[in-house]
Amino acid sequence: MSGGIDSTATCLMLREMGYEVIGLTMWVWGEEPLEARRLAERLGIAHYLVDEREAFRREVVQNFIDEYLCGRTPNPCVMCNPLFKFRILREWADRLGCELMATGHYISLEHRDGKYYVVTGDDHLKDQSYFLWRLPQEVLRRCLFPLGHYTKQQVRQYLRDHGLTVKAEEGESMEVCFIQGDYRDFLRQQCPDLEQRIGPGWFVNSEGMKLGEHQGFPFYTIGQRRGLGIALGKPAFVLRINPQKNTVMLGDAEQLRADYMLIEQLQLVDEAEVMQASNQSAHDGEGGLSVRIRYRSKPIPCQLIKADDGQTLVRFLAEASAITPGQSAVFYIGQRLVGGAYIASQRGLGLYLSQLQAITNG
Repeated sequence: MSGGIDSTATCLMLREMGYEVIGLTMWVWGEEPLEARRLAERLGIAHYLVDEREAFRREVVQNFIDEYLCGRTPNPCVMCNPLFKFRILREWADRLGCELMATGHYISLEHRDGKYYVVTGDDHLKDQSYFLWRLPQEVLRRCLFPLGHYTKQQVRQYLRDHGLTVKAEEGESMEVCFIQGDYRDFLRQQCPDLEQRIGPGWFVNSEGMKLGEHQGFPFYTIGQRRGLGIALGKPAFVLRINPQKNTVMLGDAEQLRADYMLIEQLQLVDEAEVMQASNQSAHDGEGGLSVRIRYRSKPIPCQLIKADDGQTLVRFLAEASAITPGQSAVFYIGQRLVGGAYIASQRGLGLYLSQLQAITNG
């Protein structure tokens, strides 16, 4: 319970459904979050504040920093949801004798064949299913998501109708709760010696030719076009990042496109169903399995391929671009989230593709 628009509406909706509501706020960064406590008092509900700043800094924020220092692009919300937000919700629900847990995520749940599935929210601009692929069944079966069938504008109107006009007009919350502004400034703040430790490096093209100097590889991400600080007379995009050599490869949009990618730490709700949908995609080109490779990206029809050594590849059946190690690959059948993985380093991808080609030709 942040005290923002979504958690406020969630509390009100749950009360209207007849639930006894208890508010829980997780304090992970910055000043003590007082808005939620004031809101709880206004609504007349019990409220608890859980101070998780030290653990959050150690596990989520440090991972965020470390990932950039390894040349990857992290998504801290994917880590925070299972390790902090929903873990703490469950622990306190047990402590307080609460049967169910609720959040203001714009998603729904579907129960089928004994399993619980996250379903994309009706407001596709606010859908947050992408961040929740790591949530286990024991958590989902106890969850309520009242906002899944609402748009953001409908939620704002709901608050106005309940006399919370000022709350309804509040702005959006930050996508990364511990960053205000540019992540590069955050890295510099948290690692004052970062630029001395890494220093400037070279922009290179796909042939390895030096194009100019850059500020240091952690300040760039795959697919980036703006803010490169180099003029080549034509649009340039970040194609690859090499932290060992402190080089950033630039190229054109065509070079960003990919037909395959490597993933790691694959987690599926029902592997048999996913592989069947994968085969359907490969046969029909649509209607089966799809994947989102970044938040707000459109689902791309795809096929999952298991290599003999256990490595998993994703074959794209429509145009895909800017494969970014560290981001999540989240799989869907229709609107149902059926699994996810992390996008791995793409080094060695060519070897796997050669082996696939040999098998196909054989």
